[in-house]
Amino acid sequence: MAFKRDKKEEEDGNGGNPYQNLEKTSVLQEARTFNDTPVNPRKCTHILTKILYMINQGEQLGTAEATETFFAMTKLFQSRDIILRRMVYLGIKELSGIAEDVIIVTSSLTKDMTGKEDTYRAAAIRALCSITDVSMLQTIERYMKQAIVDKNPGISSAALVSCLHLCKNTSATDIVKRSLNEIQEALNSDNVMVQYHALGLLFHIRKTDRLAVTKLVAKLTKINMKSPFAVCMLIRMACKLLEEETIPRSESPLFEFVESCIRHKSETVVYEAAHAIVHLSGTGARHLAPAVSVLQLFCSSAKPTLRFAAVRTLNKVAMEHPSTVTACNLDLENLISDSNRSVATLAITTLLKTGAEASVDRLMKQIATFVNEISDEFKIVVVQAIRALCSKFPRKHTVLMNFLSGMLREEGGLEYKASIADTIIAIIEENPEAKEIGLAHLCEFIEDCEHTSLTVRILHLLGKEGPRTKQPSRFIRFIYNRVILEGAVVRAAAVGAMAKYAANCAMLHDSIKVLLKRCCLDVDDEVRDRATFYSQLLSSNNRQLITDYLSEPMHVSLPVLEKTCQDYVLNPTKERINLSELPVDIVVKNISQEPTRKQNVDNVVKPVEVTVENVDSQKLPSLIGLDAGKLFCSSEPSMLTEPETEYVVRCIKHIFNHHLVLQFEITNTLDDQILEDISVALDVSEGFQYLNEFKCPSIKYQETGNVYVYLKFPDDSVDAIASFTAKMKFIVKDCDPLTGEVQDDGYQEDYRLEDVEMTLKDQMLKVKVGNWDSLWEEAKSVCFEVQETFALPLTSGGLSDTVSQIISFLGMAASNNSENVHPPNKSSHIVNLAGMMRGNCKVLAQAKLALSENSVTIQLTVRSMDERVAELVVSTLD
Repeated sequence: MAFKRDKKEEEDGNGGNPYQNLEKTSVLQEARTFNDTPVNPRKCTHILTKILYMINQGEQLGTAEATETFFAMTKLFQSRDIILRRMVYLGIKELSGIAEDVIIVTSSLTKDMTGKEDTYRAAAIRALCSITDVSMLQTIERYMKQAIVDKNPGISSAALVSCLHLCKNTSATDIVKRSLNEIQEALNSDNVMVQYHALGLLFHIRKTDRLAVTKLVAKLTKINMKSPFAVCMLIRMACKLLEEETIPRSESPLFEFVESCIRHKSETVVYEAAHAIVHLSGTGARHLAPAVSVLQLFCSSAKPTLRFAAVRTLNKVAMEHPSTVTACNLDLENLISDSNRSVATLAITTLLKTGAEASVDRLMKQIATFVNEISDEFKIVVVQAIRALCSKFPRKHTVLMNFLSGMLREEGGLEYKASIADTIIAIIEENPEAKEIGLAHLCEFIEDCEHTSLTVRILHLLGKEGPRTKQPSRFIRFIYNRVILEGAVVRAAAVGAMAKYAANCAMLHDSIKVLLKRCCLDVDDEVRDRATFYSQLLSSNNRQLITDYLSEPMHVSLPVLEKTCQDYVLNPTKERINLSELPVDIVVKNISQEPTRKQNVDNVVKPVEVTVENVDSQKLPSLIGLDAGKLFCSSEPSMLTEPETEYVVRCIKHIFNHHLVLQFEITNTLDDQILEDISVALDVSEGFQYLNEFKCPSIKYQETGNVYVYLKFPDDSVDAIASFTAKMKFIVKDCDPLTGEVQDDGYQEDYRLEDVEMTLKDQMLKVKVGNWDSLWEEAKSVCFEVQETFALPLTSGGLSDTVSQIISFLGMAASNNSENVHPPNKSSHIVNLAGMMRGNCKVLAQAKLALSENSVTIQLTVRSMDERVAELVVSTLD
């Protein structure tokens, strides 16, 4: 037999995989056996298996090689051997994308597809659809319709899935749509897989038509579908529509359907419904209760898969609604001793989120007993739970820090170690009492850290936070050890960290200068240059220079600075480069967030994704012929239409000191129309001056074009907050979707867009400052000050939500970690903000928040060199 191995091979350990050491040349040589007469089915099957194995292992076949093998393989149609014939179908599918002239086997596959041998038909359909192009599809359309409604479920499913793959080609979709009656008939099949595949294909055809999808879901929710897989897909489709609804959950028939599926006889459907309810955005505790009850029952199931699914879902619920999961604590306690360590890990991390402070020590001891036995993926889950626990119970930071320190010393990959380091850094930033012990643990870790990027991050943190501790000298030894023992990248980071200690700690100034002079003899250029630069800087005793380059360096956008320097070298001018005119780099704090809770439907292609044209923002003024100076900032794209509409329009606002460029990105989603001479008419607000417009000549189907409108800002900053009504004007020309032929005659059309909003945050850059308190005191004597008191309604998120709203409205950056409200239930809070208004006008603001019965009282104080800018910032919250 071809697959028989002798005893010696098994003893040598070489008989595990007979295809392990295949050579492409020898295998392709063996493929010539396909031309032998008569055909040897067993031998040819073995050779075909080798070819398919090589292709699936990533072996690349040339076009000539693939074509020669393909044509040799067609000779195997002479054999009636079932196994060989099905291997031939697989070979055709794999080689169809490489070989040439593959349509030569169309007649043979069509014959098998319409024959009486059911064992051939399903595989023949799949192979035929993989080689058929749009021009040939019409010839087999009749056979595909017959196959869709075939009594054999395997054949029907093969036809439905093949149609789904064909729909990847837009032109083929129109041909598949002609089989809607047959697909509807397949949807009523008693076979679970046929019904599931029919629903998937039906949804794929109608996915761009929201009304058609709504009708389909409404119709199917009223009947009893026999396939649990189809019901699961229907639940996902219903949830997609639910996310777009504005009516309350209790009044929605779709939510009622999803909730009713919790009582379905299939466990798969029950879990899918519970999972869907849990992940729906805006679902309250009352609606979560039935889903949590079902998941609680699954926790005691005899099936490990159900236990794992239930506890994993409860773990996610506990992140936002810990009180809802508290009822499951007893069941979760029982799962701690589960033989499946993944289930036990998720159970403990869920209990960490829902348990009381008194149970923390006991749970940490239980985790320690098996944490070494689980994979890095689940260790990261444990670390994330500990991070949440530190925010909830700040007084337990010592216990949790010691546990994390122990995990750091164990073996693990970069992602695992980085998650622990991120958690310790987050605890240090949120809890001042944990700073000393956290930095000490990180110092111990870098003594034996094998990940360069992680060591550099920790050295940067030590340089930033270490000088502010009670005993900064204790960290110098760990930092200087890196200069002696590590590679060039780490040594350079260590030199920078030491220099910050010298700049901020007078008692360490002279000692560190000695260490830096030693580093001037380093073999690496970067390390030597840094050490020399910092030595000279510290020796100058110029406090302003030391502050600007070490203590509080300016966050200038490095790509823009590099481009400016290159332009200066190519075209030198007498005018020096002014750093204050360059855009400020926005320092964004890396906050670990859970993914947005949105339900995705399997095999669903979302509405048209508008591609952003890659425009160099610094070249924008010359591109459009506008003398506006350097670009200050650009806004995030804002939608001016719904994503499902025939024309998708987004607006990007490019802000200059005195000018505004509105970039309208327009995508045509209609395959039977071409747009020409596209422009956007704006009704500009008082004070704005219309300068010019750059029209888009034409936009074809699925293409994106840009229209630019140039405006000048009002002289008064307060008038710069405005809203413009917008209308898109264009000429429509009809075209044939299949041939692309365009009719000569067109007609003018107007398309109303959403208003374009010009807000404060569009014109404000976030600026991170470390010495905010001293800047605030200095600004008191030299800046204008405007103060106002407001009241905002209290939300379920408390002061944290209000702080986020203020930061979002003003477009400024919070300083000194004041964006975090700890503990979350505190009744008052102060937010310190810094930003830069267009025109390089620096702004500082302080918001004092106090809770009242149903509202939050806010006292906002703004200081700026421009009084009108200060008034503008205050008026934003009014």
